[in-house]
Amino acid sequence: MLHEMIKIGIVGGTGYTGVELLRILATHPRATLTAITSRTEAGTPVAGMFPNLRGKVDLEFSDREKARLDECDVVFFATPHGVAMAHAQALVEAGVKVIDLAADFRLQDIAQWTKWYKVEHSARELLAESVYGLPEMYRDQIKTARVVGNPGCYATAVQLGFLPLIEAGIVDPAHLVADAKSGVSGAGRKAELGIMFSEVSDNFRAYGVAGHRHHPEMIQGLAKVAGGPINLVFVPHLTPAIRGIHATLYAWLTRDVDVQSLYEERFADEPFVDVMPSGSHPDTRSVRGVNTCRIAVHRPDGGDLVVVLAIIDNMVKGASGQAVQNMNLMFGLEETMGLDHVALMP
Repeated sequence: MLHEMIKIGIVGGTGYTGVELLRILATHPRATLTAITSRTEAGTPVAGMFPNLRGKVDLEFSDREKARLDECDVVFFATPHGVAMAHAQALVEAGVKVIDLAADFRLQDIAQWTKWYKVEHSARELLAESVYGLPEMYRDQIKTARVVGNPGCYATAVQLGFLPLIEAGIVDPAHLVADAKSGVSGAGRKAELGIMFSEVSDNFRAYGVAGHRHHPEMIQGLAKVAGGPINLVFVPHLTPAIRGIHATLYAWLTRDVDVQSLYEERFADEPFVDVMPSGSHPDTRSVRGVNTCRIAVHRPDGGDLVVVLAIIDNMVKGASGQAVQNMNLMFGLEETMGLDHVALMP
């Protein structure tokens, strides 16, 4: 049993999170890729579309209906919202674990789901039992989960960055600010005017200031930790880069604490959170292609304002790497298995 391979299906293998899953799972020592679906590319060799997988993935894309997903041990949904919730129940009944990289199993509040995604949730019973897939907060629950809602990329960086402060109850929960920047791959693999090269290159802009889908996700997680309401201002920005999220977080202390020690102790046993030395300024390329969240914490002039810098690769710790981390937990594997990569620099 110790060396039994995990049969894996991926629904939606042609998007950025799908190919990132393939890249990571292709060298995972316990993973066997058995089905990779695509509505439009059925019959096309995976390595024909993604040459980086030549010699690593010899499957063809298949129709979801013909993919025999019910024979897998786990199915990843690397699809737009609405797809996983339509198919998860049948898979779970067949004994398949489900990890959704979209938003179908992130928000427990049905009203919030409907507000942000404009459709009715079609798998409410599964939603009620699903586990939010942020291991640093819900590791024990993930281990026994049948359905995991993988967190959003911004939500991962922001929650990890604020977590020690809110857990310790040492900041004002009514005044939290998250100023975050993302590379363009966060928008997905699609043709859209606003993310064309000539629109994004040599440019920088905020968006979604009036509201963003990851905001209620952050509120849900942080309020649960705080044990009461929080108020969080979240402003996302688009950078002229492909990968990476840089979240600059602001909170006001309610009592004097050694915040550097607080962060080091909170994340001491976390394999994918790296608390940098005091005074550090981590950059996005230091996590390119890896499942690490690098964090630096500052108190300008020793005052009561705490500035936290939380850096992730939006495609890895912000999506597919975290999904594999969750898979490892769900199957009782070493949490770091298949994720022990070194970032690509420069």
